[in-house]
Amino acid sequence: MKTHGKKTTGLILASVLLLAACSTQPKNTGDVYDLRKQAESHLDLGNKLSDRGDNAEALRMITEAQRLAKITDDPSLIIRTSLSRGNVLMNIRQFDEASQEFESALAESLRMGNRELVAVSRIHISRYRLNRGLSPAQQVKQELAGELGFIKSDTLYIAFAWLVSGLAEKELGNYAEAEAAVKRALNLHEKGRYLEQAAYDWYLIGSFRSSNKDYSGAREALTQALALDRRIENSYGLATDWRALGNIYAKAGNAEESRAAYLRAADIFRALGNADSAEEAEGRIQDGR
Repeated sequence: MKTHGKKTTGLILASVLLLAACSTQPKNTGDVYDLRKQAESHLDLGNKLSDRGDNAEALRMITEAQRLAKITDDPSLIIRTSLSRGNVLMNIRQFDEASQEFESALAESLRMGNRELVAVSRIHISRYRLNRGLSPAQQVKQELAGELGFIKSDTLYIAFAWLVSGLAEKELGNYAEAEAAVKRALNLHEKGRYLEQAAYDWYLIGSFRSSNKDYSGAREALTQALALDRRIENSYGLATDWRALGNIYAKAGNAEESRAAYLRAADIFRALGNADSAEEAEGRIQDGR
């Protein structure tokens, strides 16, 4: 009986030790979404690179994000990567492929049944058609009005819709309305501390004022853009800001300031390794643009 008791005690002790050992193992925290995390990271970086003018690397990153979205069969990711990829393709003037990406995003959002992403996809298509001269600006305004109310959760997409609205108003010659629309986007970008986008908002406002022959106001807007781009070290943004200032000074008849601004833009472009843009900026001095 004593021997049996020792064996029983030993078995109990072994069980306790086994349970104690198991309790020290990492707990199962549920599913792990490593591929989706990678896709989100690639997409976020690709969008930032696009904002800074590095379209080649942005396209590579977003294409990889799109691949990961497809192999995880995540509809939301597939849609968002298609929209971002379409935007980069527009930047590099691959318009047919950009259009395919936007239409693919719309088809996927309709299959998913997500009304917000349907609206976002349609707004991208409207922007594309406005840019390409395929839809009248008045029609684009109407399309935006019909879709904007469905975007509830994503601040950046709401801001994007207001940007497109501003571009449509500019095409119609409604410069005050164009600026008001972009300032709504600017307010959202500033609240969310999306400073690259805020700098671009000021850049657009400057272009609207310049088109309306308000050269003093245009310079003020570009000064705001420059301040933000310096703060975030957005070199490509700085170069385009200076080039736009060169245009404004030239329109205002200030040849000396125009020349200095174009040369400043060229210096930054050249430091970035973008010789073509540097030469183009310098060429504007001769053209008097």
